[in-house]
Amino acid sequence: MGQAESAGSEGEIGVAELQNWYKKFVTECPSGTLFFHEFKRFFGVLDNDEAAEYIENMFRAFDKNGDNTIDFLEYVAALNLVLRGNLEHKLKWTFKVYDKDGNGCIDKAELLEIVESIYRLKKACRKEMEDGSPLLSPEEVVDRIFQLVDENGDGHLSLDEFIDGARKDKWVMKMLQMDVNPGSWIHEQRRKSALF
Repeated sequence: MGQAESAGSEGEIGVAELQNWYKKFVTECPSGTLFFHEFKRFFGVLDNDEAAEYIENMFRAFDKNGDNTIDFLEYVAALNLVLRGNLEHKLKWTFKVYDKDGNGCIDKAELLEIVESIYRLKKACRKEMEDGSPLLSPEEVVDRIFQLVDENGDGHLSLDEFIDGARKDKWVMKMLQMDVNPGSWIHEQRRKSALF
């Protein structure tokens, strides 16, 4: 019975954990939906906060049906993906966050906007990377990613190019993730918030 109720972090969500998430969700969101302003509050993001743009993109990626709210099923699916998903699923989710206009590809402007947002979010304006190499500007990061990943040279990254590029090159993987690990961020917020 214990195995059926609570799966490990590598398995599916257990019944007990799902019930706990549901109780917290309906306590915080009695309407059954999570609105963007509530989502920002749960992550401690204010309107003028540097993380607001990234949170907006994350919210949009969680909002599967595009109704500008997150219902319980979207909430559970998103948390399960971010906390337990395999690399390919996480890369697909990251691609969706980066593809702001939802057209199925990422152009340089979209990628630059996200990289700048993540730099602000992570206070990445250090003099150098952890490995001692000089820190690239957001523009340099975007240009280098496109040089390494845009296989057909069309100025757009398809989902396949995005995933293949991340898998083939460790630097690209690191830059595409930009040390923003949604799983650890959500775990941290779960400790701070009653919803998570």
